[in-house]
Amino acid sequence: MTKVADNNLEVTVQRVIPAACDAVFDGWLDPEVPGNPWNFAEEFSLDARPRGLFYFRARDKHHYGRFLKLERPNCIQHTWVSANTLGEESLVSVTFEKEGEETLMTLVHSGIPDTERGRRHENGWSFFLEEFAREVVMAQAGRTR
Repeated sequence: MTKVADNNLEVTVQRVIPAACDAVFDGWLDPEVPGNPWNFAEEFSLDARPRGLFYFRARDKHHYGRFLKLERPNCIQHTWVSANTLGEESLVSVTFEKEGEETLMTLVHSGIPDTERGRRHENGWSFFLEEFAREVVMAQAGRTR
């Protein structure tokens, strides 16, 4: 976690995913794919297009935002608002870079308040990317959870 100006934090999490960029990009936005944030939602709405909105509730925690950029298969950028951002918009950028037959997925979440709740984003995003990578490996092997 990096502390940046104005008492805000930036979290960067990376994982190598054993699949092509377009498959990883699509999987990250598909609520049916285990491991991404949308799949953990108990209630959600997802309009994955520029200016499209999303909302999800998981474990009585509400998250919402708007998509700013979707450039398949390389980049997804959206705002992120939750109680852990103190109701303020923060920015999530996810990039997908080809590395041979695999994809380097990098998630950068910036504009997070430097509070105990704000610092929880590092563990949260690490959890999601680890689960997502594990699910992709299992799918490649033809197994399901």
